[in-house]
Amino acid sequence: MFELHPVLAADSWYLGDFPLSALLLSKDANYPWFILVPRQPGVEEIYQLGEQQRAQLLEESCLLAEVLQQVFQADKLNIAALGNVVPQLHLHHIVRFNNDVAWPRPIWGVVPPLDYSESQLNQSIELVLGALSGQGFRVLDGDLPG
Repeated sequence: MFELHPVLAADSWYLGDFPLSALLLSKDANYPWFILVPRQPGVEEIYQLGEQQRAQLLEESCLLAEVLQQVFQADKLNIAALGNVVPQLHLHHIVRFNNDVAWPRPIWGVVPPLDYSESQLNQSIELVLGALSGQGFRVLDGDLPG
């Protein structure tokens, strides 16, 4: 049975599901930062997914990247599967701007996480979920953050 790693659960909001992956929003407002987590127990690396699941993950990642570019007009999208702290397979999708606090360096460890204001959080969620509407994405039942 799939369980979200406790670090991911503590550091992000669970927004809903693609056919394969959970979509999370990082609680760090320094960057629009979304995370895909395949809902497959015990998977730590992409190669551990079956061929169809790998293709599905790539489809979901590309769709999310397109939506993030459309919504935020990024200067660059950083997409990465690191897993040094959290072994559960997850793909970071980080919207970067040439004026963000870490540009052009990687974001990790540059500045402390920044809390979202309620209006920032609501706007980010509404924009992204609105753009994903009709794209095979299912918003979680119950209350979303914000």
